Amino acid sequence: MKAAVIGLGVEGKKAVNSLLKHGWEVYATDLNINVDLNGLNLPILDMDMIDDNQTVSIVGDKITVDLGFTNSYAIEECDAIAFSPSMYGGSFANKLLENGTLLSDILEKHKNIFTIGITGTNGKTTTVHMLKNILENAGKRVLVGGNGGGGFSGYYDLILEAEEGDYDILLVEVCDMTLDFTNYCFDFDMVGLTNIGNDHMDVHKTIANYKDSLVRFFTGKTIFTAYNQDFNADFKEAAKKTIPYFAYQDELQLIGKFNLLNAGLATAIAKELKVPKDVIRQTLADFKAVQGRLDVYKINDADVYVGKTDNSDALASVLKEKDFYALFIGTPRHNEVHRLDILDVAAEYNPEVIVLFPGLDDTLDIAIYRLHSLGYMGNIITVNTLDQIIELVAEYSHEDAILIGGNGQDTIIDIQERIKLISEKL
Repeated sequence: MKAAVIGLGVEGKKAVNSLLKHGWEVYATDLNINVDLNGLNLPILDMDMIDDNQTVSIVGDKITVDLGFTNSYAIEECDAIAFSPSMYGGSFANKLLENGTLLSDILEKHKNIFTIGITGTNGKTTTVHMLKNILENAGKRVLVGGNGGGGFSGYYDLILEAEEGDYDILLVEVCDMTLDFTNYCFDFDMVGLTNIGNDHMDVHKTIANYKDSLVRFFTGKTIFTAYNQDFNADFKEAAKKTIPYFAYQDELQLIGKFNLLNAGLATAIAKELKVPKDVIRQTLADFKAVQGRLDVYKINDADVYVGKTDNSDALASVLKEKDFYALFIGTPRHNEVHRLDILDVAAEYNPEVIVLFPGLDDTLDIAIYRLHSLGYMGNIITVNTLDQIIELVAEYSHEDAILIGGNGQDTIIDIQERIKLISEKL
């Protein structure tokens, strides 16, 4: 079997890796010749540079990659197509869908598995892992994955894995930017909404547009929303059945009121699936923070909070929990101006120190300018290495609390692992 992967963003690269892992031949293409190929499991290849570096062809044993152009004949030869979720709804994607060759149309076993989606702005990954643990402890065979940004192997990987395995439940983390795409690819029986927050506004433009996307996604499904969630009336009108959830009341190791709501959502879905209460309670009592998500460590006198908080609502929810002396903020990509809103929240909180480090990109100068324009009068420090971050943590470790967050999941995981090691040695 041979598949064409069109677009080599996060999901496209994960699709290539998964297809190769499952024994497929792959033709991959991206019109951007400068696309970042990091994370793509390419073998040692011959590279053919054409037209004075305007296009590139990379040819390997089971893979061909064309950058700067697309070979329509190569696509026509393929048995299935995997395009970037961001392309869904566009004229090119619609033309491809007419032939019914999207991977989710060619492989359909995943559509016969009971499927639960977890979507929202913040808390998706934590809620997915909570629910996965509960269901597995109840004896269910669970296949979990989805949104590549959540650390999973992507939507196409779920489809491929489902085709080969034997599962009772498919549990999908759904990014709020891919609602229409996933609604086409999967048959959701239940959907849980964590929250609606201020992120990906470069795509949604407004919260009202985001709400409308959710209404389309929820139509005809059993949905779970927080009892006080905005737009609940709209969601109830669209859904087949609406079930409210509340903050979790029993023992939980995770910090923050937001995690009590995540646990409340996982609990509500588990109860609807008739999971015994004692299984739910014991699972959540044992549950530990997912790697890269907010956790707290003791360094000398300080509680050091570390976790991805890459949008203004996520950061604001953490800042409500503690009086932080210093905020360490990972910066966003150059094209993600909307995520600079986290600096607005940081400046309003007005800590003694804001430490900026490259999260997804080195946009330190832009972040400094933003803080100055907001009138922040505290101390602004920039660092570029993990060692520099650790030195400052040591310097501030006799204060009450420090928060390390912002953008850059991989970078924050590296910081978290180092902080954990230091904490365990003290």
